[in-house]
Amino acid sequence: MSTPALLRIATRKSRLALWQAEHVASLLRAAHPGLGVELLPMSTKGDRIQDRSLAAIGGKGLFIKELETALDELRADLAVHSMKDVPGELPPGFTIAAVLPRADPHDALVAARAASFAALPRGARIGTSSLRRQAQLLAARRDLHIETLRGNVDTRLKRLASGDLDAIVLACAGLERLELAQRITERLDRRVSLPAVGQGVIGIECRSADSATRRVLQALEHPATRSAIEAERGFARRLGGSCQSPVAAFATLSADSLTIEGLVAEPDGSRVLRDSLSGSAARAATLGAALADRLLAAGAAELLERLRRA
Repeated sequence: MSTPALLRIATRKSRLALWQAEHVASLLRAAHPGLGVELLPMSTKGDRIQDRSLAAIGGKGLFIKELETALDELRADLAVHSMKDVPGELPPGFTIAAVLPRADPHDALVAARAASFAALPRGARIGTSSLRRQAQLLAARRDLHIETLRGNVDTRLKRLASGDLDAIVLACAGLERLELAQRITERLDRRVSLPAVGQGVIGIECRSADSATRRVLQALEHPATRSAIEAERGFARRLGGSCQSPVAAFATLSADSLTIEGLVAEPDGSRVLRDSLSGSAARAATLGAALADRLLAAGAAELLERLRRA
C-alpha cells in the first residue's frame, strides 16, 4: 500500500492547538521524508462560546466535533487533539490512531503575588473552567472562591493580569509548549489536584477505515503513553464521566505494571472519593474500569447520578 502524498490536519485555531498541529506535522515530515502536510485551522463551538462554563454548554466534546466533521467530509485526513478534550467514546468510524509521549501532566498554579498554593490569602479568587479542578481546590481549601475562567491561555493570563483574580490554574503541558513555563508559580502535587484523563497527551484522530493514514501515523505512536491513557479512558468510560462530573485519573507505567489513581468528587469539594489500583499494562482499559467499579461501589454511582439529573 502506497504512502499518501499529502496529509491534511484539522486543528483548532488557538495558539496552543496550532503549536500541537505544527508539532505533529514536523514529526510526520521527519518520519516520512517527502510527505506533504498541510494544516486546516478551524473554529469550534467550544472556542466560540466563552461566556459560559463547558459543563453548561455541553462538555468538552464541543472542541472536536467540527474537526471530526471535516474528517467525515474528507476535507481533512487527521485531527490533532489534547486528549483531555476527547470524550471517552468516539463516534463510530473514528479512532485515535497514535498518541505522542506524555508531557508534564500536572496542573499549574499561576498566581499574581503568592509564592505557592498554601500561601494564597484567605478567600483568594481562583479562575478555572474545570469542575475537576474546582472540586479538588475547594477540598484542599474551603475558603477559596472559584471564578469561571474560559478562553485560550493568553486570554486567561490577561484576566489574571487585570487584577480580577488572585490566581488561575492551567495545564503545565500547555504552558511549557507555549514557552510560558516561567509563569508557573507551582506545579500542584497530585494529592492536591489529580490531573484530567489524558492531560499532557497529544492524540491524533483519523477515520477508522483510512488504513493508509493509520499506517503512516504508527511511526508516532508511543506505547507507554497509550497504556496509561487506555487505563484512564477506561476509568472515565465506566463512570460515564464528562465535563459535568468532577472526575480525575492518572496512570503510570513501571516495567509491565500499571498503577492508576482515580477520583470522583462533589463540585463543592465537600466529598472526595479516591482510590488506586495496580495490574498488568496489557489489560489497561480493564484495570481502569475495575478502579471505576470500586469507586462506584463506594458512593460515586449515587453522586454521579445526582449530578447528571441536575
